[in-house]
Amino acid sequence: MTVLVGYVPNALGEATLRAGVEESRRRSEPLVVLNMSRDDVLVDARRAPADDLRRVDRDVRELGVEVEVVQVEEGGDAAEALVEAATTHRASVLVIGLRHRSAVGKLILGSVAQRVLLGAPCPVLAVKAES
Repeated sequence: MTVLVGYVPNALGEATLRAGVEESRRRSEPLVVLNMSRDDVLVDARRAPADDLRRVDRDVRELGVEVEVVQVEEGGDAAEALVEAATTHRASVLVIGLRHRSAVGKLILGSVAQRVLLGAPCPVLAVKAES
């Protein structure tokens, strides 16, 4: 079993990563950090640069946690990728970040978090960015 974290390179991603490290330690399980972006855009702020992913790997290892950092290159649907990764990596828990969205935004765009919550094969820990 593993702890799976959906990581984005911003404050929400860092809060999610910290929660994932805590869960990994609590459960005595390795951590898998997943980063991806959409393939239908040229620049996506959710895609972490290689040096950021190396930093994540180094920082988590320095905390004594076994970690695997995975970047999905082909993009696509974030909810599907997270649910699939949770299954593939046999996640005992999936840690995701939540950001505030308006009701209209949820209606028009759908909610990745909602689809993950409904589709995940394991419990989901939702984290907000620290204020």
